[in-house]
Amino acid sequence: MTESRAPKYRRPLLVLVFALVVYGVVRAAGVSQSDPPAHGKASLPPMRPPVGLPAPSRSSAPFSYDPADYAASVRARSRQAGVSAQLVMAILYNEAYKPHDPSFERSWQKYKPDAAFGIANMHRATFDEVKRGRDFADRRWDQLPDDRDLAVEAEAWYLHALAAQLPTQWTAHYPKNDLLALGYNTGAGNMLAFARGATPGAQARSYLERLHGNWAKAGRAVEAP
Repeated sequence: MTESRAPKYRRPLLVLVFALVVYGVVRAAGVSQSDPPAHGKASLPPMRPPVGLPAPSRSSAPFSYDPADYAASVRARSRQAGVSAQLVMAILYNEAYKPHDPSFERSWQKYKPDAAFGIANMHRATFDEVKRGRDFADRRWDQLPDDRDLAVEAEAWYLHALAAQLPTQWTAHYPKNDLLALGYNTGAGNMLAFARGATPGAQARSYLERLHGNWAKAGRAVEAP
């Protein structure tokens, strides 16, 4: 989600293949990847689908994930945060470059402690900052892999926070949604620099190109049924 990450499509495939092999071995051995609750702490609360909205189908394979299955959650959480549902969905498509099976994510995090969690690929520090004063303030970052509605909610409110930092006018040619997507990918400081006219790096440009490629699909996904 940040500019500091290695390029998603240029990094060697060896690391990802290694993680998949480790995950497969652990799954085959029947070992649970879920971190046990710390001593003296309550277990994780169940997933919270948006009130009045149907839960997405769970019939697909663990590695099979289509952001469009969470359109109802995207519409609800985007409306609450006052951000574009199409932007939230397009970012989910951008962030769907890796498997979002909870066990896989936890296996990968054991290998790479600074990895992001959830279908919106959010890092711990970002989640802890975004949740302050929100309805999900009592939730934890390590719940994101299991609660996809929470991941969407956190994404929407992060975009809300980024939008609040934008000036009323900027010199760059980027429209607001492009700047917010760049902020989501590279951080608020870089977003403001881009708004002032700084040139995004190769990874940020690639992220924006993929956002544009996913834009129409995202719009169709969030159309009201």
